[in-house]
Amino acid sequence: MQIVEVEIKLPYREKGAILSRILSRVRGRIKDIHFLPPDATGMSEIRMEVLENNPHSLLGELKRMIKKGKITFRVLSEA
Repeated sequence: MQIVEVEIKLPYREKGAILSRILSRVRGRIKDIHFLPPDATGMSEIRMEVLENNPHSLLGELKRMIKKGKITFRVLSEA
């Protein structure tokens, strides 16, 4: 198991629909999650720490879900 930090930036209007699909995928393995308000351009930010066996498959699934956003991904530690 690895602790992975995923930072997602996406348009405020699409946050609810995409967030429900993301949370259904990682439910039960989230260690910490932060929702930041939208900036002046309308982009919201979500930061999650997730326990994951295979973080690269998670990253691939998130990239398929998020079309108009940006994903930053880094492995924090081995659990």
